Amino acid sequence: MEALIEVILPVFLVLGFGYVAVWRGLFSDAGVDGLMKFTQNFAIPCLLFRAVSTLDLGQNFDWRLLVSFYSGALTGFAVGTFGARLLFGRTWEDSVAIGFIGLFSNSLLLGVPITERAFGADALQANYAIIAVHSPICYGVGLTAMEIVRNRGAGLVRTSGAILRSMFRNALVIGIALGLVVNLGGLSVPVVVQDALDLMVRAALPAALFGLGGVLSRYRPDGDLRTVLFACGLSLVLHPAVVWGMGTVLGLSTGQFRSAVLTAAMAPGVNTYIFANMYGAARRVAASAVLVGTLGSILTVWVWLALLP
Repeated sequence: MEALIEVILPVFLVLGFGYVAVWRGLFSDAGVDGLMKFTQNFAIPCLLFRAVSTLDLGQNFDWRLLVSFYSGALTGFAVGTFGARLLFGRTWEDSVAIGFIGLFSNSLLLGVPITERAFGADALQANYAIIAVHSPICYGVGLTAMEIVRNRGAGLVRTSGAILRSMFRNALVIGIALGLVVNLGGLSVPVVVQDALDLMVRAALPAALFGLGGVLSRYRPDGDLRTVLFACGLSLVLHPAVVWGMGTVLGLSTGQFRSAVLTAAMAPGVNTYIFANMYGAARRVAASAVLVGTLGSILTVWVWLALLP
């Protein structure tokens, strides 16, 4: 109960404030869009730059950590894709979009603040190692699979170029890349710039959580309930369970194990709906899974926290 009250509820209360504020007309949709643009394009890239530029790459980019986490993510994607096709008779395009829900957890907006509140800021090093390759891996897998089922692979080469261009125009990826340049190059950031970055970083997560709540207020739990619950199960149960097993077999340290399992246990990210909307596939299921999964994660994350060492 202590973990629920002290760790999880404060994060979801900030998210809930954003939801209620937009729902009751106290904060406009345009304001939410502006807030999310600020956090996604400016504040969070600063946070990622600051984190990656000071990350001990040799210690935290551990192949066992990444294999543990992404084995779970890819298992969720495979089970989601083939389960949607075989169990629910969805088209292959819908099935890939549903599989993407099991692949793309909300590693940043939920995973970072919950891990920080549970285990302290020093516990976030493994989180940032996972986040540094999260978008490239997940979008690479999802977009490649979707193009294969849509075009039988015919447009894959052309699409691959578009995927790469899109990734490297993404502000989050740019922030991570610049942080790696500073880190690997042994460059020093002037103190005045560090102080400015720290101001941006302090605003990033609270503003992003409030904005995420506003975004979720636009979604409604429509669509096939069984499919939505199946997709949420992939994200909230299967993904962290596989990570738990892989992390145990590969001998992750306690800190890495906690970060990997908690990050895997997060609800589907809003990017799962963006992906579905991009292709016009399973949009109602994706939108409903983001909303239902986020609400459900209040309880499931509590359980995972209770089980963690």
